Amino acid sequence: MKKITVIGAGSFGTALAILLTDKGYDVSIWGRSEEQLALMREKRENPHYLPGVKLSEKLNIEGNLKSALINAEIIVFSVPAQNFRSVLESSREYIKSSSTIVNVAKGIEKKSLLRLSQVAEDVIPDIKYVTLSGPSHAEEVARNLPTTVTVASLDNQLSKEIQEVFNTERFRVYTNDDIIGVELGGALKNIIALGAGISDGMGFGDNAKAAIMTRGITEMCRLGLAMGANMNTFSGLTGIGDLIVTCTSMHSRNRRCGILMGEGISTDKAVEKVGMVVEGISTAEAAYELAKLYNIEMPLTECICQMIKGEIDALEAVSLLMGRKTKNEMHI
Repeated sequence: MKKITVIGAGSFGTALAILLTDKGYDVSIWGRSEEQLALMREKRENPHYLPGVKLSEKLNIEGNLKSALINAEIIVFSVPAQNFRSVLESSREYIKSSSTIVNVAKGIEKKSLLRLSQVAEDVIPDIKYVTLSGPSHAEEVARNLPTTVTVASLDNQLSKEIQEVFNTERFRVYTNDDIIGVELGGALKNIIALGAGISDGMGFGDNAKAAIMTRGITEMCRLGLAMGANMNTFSGLTGIGDLIVTCTSMHSRNRRCGILMGEGISTDKAVEKVGMVVEGISTAEAAYELAKLYNIEMPLTECICQMIKGEIDALEAVSLLMGRKTKNEMHI
């Protein structure tokens, strides 16, 4: 069976390592923290990220990057979006030219404003690259609860190969040839989830959350169309599907962070309380810069970005959004 290495021992990386090990692949998982890895080896569990979920004895837990990557045919990157470039650069010399990279991070590189597939191509030209995205909380994937996701690549045959590798009776994988839309949907929904959480934290109701989610999809479509995505992608799993789960579930770290911000806690303190990377924070700033670059309106994203920077508070954001000039809903 194929050797597969998962780079990143957080919740989703661990969940995918469990799934692939259960399918019979030779799987290794690598992480930065030797203390965390030692606990995983001792307890056969990832107590910080997935408490109570047992790890198979067949799963190799590696602290040495070179050893983890040697002869790996598929390499799953499950690291924060803003760390993807540096980790890929560190891994580059150990990756075979025939190996396929499967990236599950959802974000836009803040400094360059590049999508992560573009970052990968920048680091390793002609890389074999697939993105995996969709509504897939690690806490449910790890417990083998029904989940559906999408894979996308510039190489459709490569997408189909990865589809077969990951697909199970409880983890259904679709393909999509619109990698721009798939990547943008996965990244931008985290911003909207922050907004939904802020609304919840302020004590607003279902009406407000429905409005945020729906107008959030409009913003996704605007930026997606400007960047060459297929608008239909945002109606699928990596658009509205991922948006629903991230805006409504307490598994969502972006929503939890938003709730704290809506209660009046500063962004830095909110992220600290969540205790994990909140991708929507960096992505909001990157998306706002892209909106200006493409000369499009993204008022929700703009207000959330201003809140993150401490330029306005939650009540001011509500006044700005609700007081905008009236318009036709269907204007994209």
